[in-house]
Amino acid sequence: SKISNTMAKFSPLAVAALAALSCANGFVIQSTLSSMKPLQMSSDSYPTVHSDVLWTPSIKTGARDEILGPITAYCEDLHSVVRRKTRTVDCGPIKFGSEHPIVRQTMATTNTADVEATIDQVIRCADKGFDLVRITVQGRREADAAMRIREGLFKKGYDIPLCADMHFQPKVALMVAEAVEKIRINPGNFADGRKDFEEKVYETEEEYALEREYLFDAMLPLVQKCKELNRAMRIGTNHGSLSSRVLSFYGDTPRGMVESAIEFADICRSQDYHNFVFSMKASNPLVMVQSYRLLAAEQKRLNWDYPLHLGVTEAGEGEDGRMKSAIGIGTLLTDGIGDTIRVSLTEDPEFEYEPCNRLATIAEARLSTNADAKARQAATKSFTDTRDITTFARRKGQILEKKEDESVDASGFLNMDGSVVSVVTPEMFSKENIPYLYAGLGCKTAVGMPFKDIATSDSIFMRTVPP
Repeated sequence: SKISNTMAKFSPLAVAALAALSCANGFVIQSTLSSMKPLQMSSDSYPTVHSDVLWTPSIKTGARDEILGPITAYCEDLHSVVRRKTRTVDCGPIKFGSEHPIVRQTMATTNTADVEATIDQVIRCADKGFDLVRITVQGRREADAAMRIREGLFKKGYDIPLCADMHFQPKVALMVAEAVEKIRINPGNFADGRKDFEEKVYETEEEYALEREYLFDAMLPLVQKCKELNRAMRIGTNHGSLSSRVLSFYGDTPRGMVESAIEFADICRSQDYHNFVFSMKASNPLVMVQSYRLLAAEQKRLNWDYPLHLGVTEAGEGEDGRMKSAIGIGTLLTDGIGDTIRVSLTEDPEFEYEPCNRLATIAEARLSTNADAKARQAATKSFTDTRDITTFARRKGQILEKKEDESVDASGFLNMDGSVVSVVTPEMFSKENIPYLYAGLGCKTAVGMPFKDIATSDSIFMRTVPP
């Protein structure tokens, strides 16, 4: 059978674990497992080699669909705001999950090796209202500094948890886990970014799976350390830093982001370590939303319930950065998806609190547990959702063509990918109003001259032509 062939790709230990999983989810795998003895697991018998890990069935071969069925929903309810049910993840004095308030967090911009400056900035963030602050740890020097920062904060009466942002340094991650409450790893460069991958093209599932030995060996010590110390972890995939291995096999896609995170989660789960959250960040809010929805849907299919950290990577500064974050984070919060958020701005971290808190406050007010919000959502007309969250493609518009009976050629001022039209009156052209006109049209200015920017209007509409 197809399922028997699929099972042959797993080790006996993994097959037995999948059998237990299958029974718990209401389906039974026949014949292949009939002669196997029941599996007795102890704390000393967690997988120590990659071949004994119960890797999530492949999406490319169709094994996942065959065993678990197709993807269904990505949120609890399309017609009302119902928070996605998750487990609780502990992180020092705070908790992530659907039973707890949305956690507001930010990231320090100081040099982590500058202990006093970092302590001062973390204190300012805590006083502002943030629940957690992330710090960058590039190497051993920063890992040593993280311990002194944690101690310094405790001495000053601050127990706000710290998250270490790790890249390329599995051994340093082990050191810093002693000091901070949470570790963030990026699957794209924690262990899956080595140079050898750049010289290979992965065309088959077998070729792709062979590299899991290296990933498992690099990740295992950190998982064991985090479990021992009850540290939290974020498996944080980033669209801009997918490994060449993932890019070769899945492409630059939301699916690649999700599969990269699932692979690392499989390693955590193999050690019965579940104190982690996911993130699927991208600088493009559309890619970011698509990725989170796909991950939420896959978690539902896999019967997983890990919390989600929301954020738009390098959203920018000022109005643009706040708008991008509102589009990406706000859309998902309206789906009921998201347990902790960060509004990433190229400004001092204290300035991230207002938009971050505003988004969280709006989301909590719109939950259907609020009577007024529930009534408004119930009054919405019924609709059928035809979106396909398993694929991502740009919307295709039609090139505007002037018809014979039309007196105006709209192609000169309307764009097939969408247009922003601003209404302008003759009074706005007066000398004293010109600066406000440029601002109203979204233009950038230099030495008084306007320049078109990403937020600039495409066309203007005038009911009265100036004299």
